[in-house]
Amino acid sequence: MNTAESEARKALARFRRALEKADRELGALSGALRHVEGDDFPSDGYQQAGVRVRALLRFADEEGQRLQDKVLQAGGLEPGRIRRSSSL
Repeated sequence: MNTAESEARKALARFRRALEKADRELGALSGALRHVEGDDFPSDGYQQAGVRVRALLRFADEEGQRLQDKVLQAGGLEPGRIRRSSSL
């Protein structure tokens, strides 16, 4: 794998980790504010924000798959035919 591909994979991994953290932090914030505000808590807004973050996580997963497929194709392999083995 060349340097550009490696950097792209690293950047995508950082992006995904940031989104995972954003999802966790949004949940924590939502829980804290719901406890403090009670009935005044804007649950619809937080629910919509969660949907958006999860959509970005799906995007990151799709991009990861796309990148992996391109790397396999560049190496002369067919992306759908590769199976991973859990044992060495």
